[in-house]
Amino acid sequence: MTAEGTRSEAGTYAVSVNGERRELAAGTTLEALVAELSSAPRGVAAAVNEAVVPRGAWTATVLGEGDRVEVLTAVQGG
Repeated sequence: MTAEGTRSEAGTYAVSVNGERRELAAGTTLEALVAELSSAPRGVAAAVNEAVVPRGAWTATVLGEGDRVEVLTAVQGG
C-alpha cells in the first residue's frame, strides 16, 4: 500500500499512524506495527488508507510510503 510522500533514510519511509508521522523500516507489516503499539492486540481494529484490514490479513499487509494507518482499541465502559 503506497501513496505520496518522501522517502527518508535508506530502508525507511514515513507513514501516518493515528494522525502522527512515524518512520518505519522497509517491509514493516501491519501486524508488526500493531504489536509495537499495543501489548494486547485483542480488541484492536486497524485500517490502512481508510479501509479496514481484517486481522487475518495483517501479516500480509506490508505498509508503504505515505500510508495512513489508524489503530483503534475497543474500550468497555458504562
